[in-house]
Amino acid sequence: MDVDLTGVSRPQQERLSHIDFRAWFIGQVGRSDLVARFGMGEAAATRDLALYRALVPCNLIYNAKTKVYLATSDFRPIYQHKAGQVLSALAQGFGEDFIGDNHPMLACETPAQLNQPELPILALLTRAIYQNKLVRIDYTSPESGPSRRDIAPFVLVDNGLRWHVRGFDRKRQAFIDFVINRINKVKPLDESPLEHETKDADIQWSRIVEMEIVPHPRIKYPEAIELDYAMTDGVHKQNVRAAVVGYVLRRWNVDCTEDYSLQGTEYQLWLRNRPALYGVENLVLAPGYTNIEKGRELNG
Repeated sequence: MDVDLTGVSRPQQERLSHIDFRAWFIGQVGRSDLVARFGMGEAAATRDLALYRALVPCNLIYNAKTKVYLATSDFRPIYQHKAGQVLSALAQGFGEDFIGDNHPMLACETPAQLNQPELPILALLTRAIYQNKLVRIDYTSPESGPSRRDIAPFVLVDNGLRWHVRGFDRKRQAFIDFVINRINKVKPLDESPLEHETKDADIQWSRIVEMEIVPHPRIKYPEAIELDYAMTDGVHKQNVRAAVVGYVLRRWNVDCTEDYSLQGTEYQLWLRNRPALYGVENLVLAPGYTNIEKGRELNG
């Protein structure tokens, strides 16, 4: 809904957005909600609710018995609420205010998170990313064991199971993803990356791969899968950086075999444009892709 918010301050817009959110997803909002969320007085909360009603009179109706505003059947949100943020807020509470405990807004259950990055390690990495500096890390690899690396980190990557930091590794002279939980120590270096060590030089990061994902041909009722992934004409087109393609395919259990031969109920999706993966470096993670020679099989 288009609403003229000219002259409304940023802090007040945050409070209006909260009113909009609670009305849409909880169905009601009251002064106490604003007082609890923003630590404001009741008089100020009343003014914000009055302003919201003045902007969109058709969205809320006051219930004198419960002393809260209820969303009407004609409710239309005035802000764009992103699905990821909405689900996070519903399941965990609003997370930008670190004082006090955040509680779920309604009953939600999410998969158990087996690992979380150590905050002291994470803080040194994020500072280096923001300040465009190198760090020296003590890293333990399951293949090669402990080692010391000088890296130029530039981005954090969540693959759905664990967090990585991606950057240029001077030891291997390549851009690498490092699992943050495998970093035992971080030492900041007062040194900026060279030109070939920056994000702009990372070809796998800069390259965008368009994947065409369709229901697995073995699925009896593909329309159910089309609904799961909001497919259009039976296909979900997803643009992904080449550096994370393997993570995405593995997380979604996308069958990447040419003849959709993977068995198991977990394989509900199939990649129909397999040649688009040519040159992607982390295909060893992709289900059904066994040739790790960077696309030779795809091109042959």
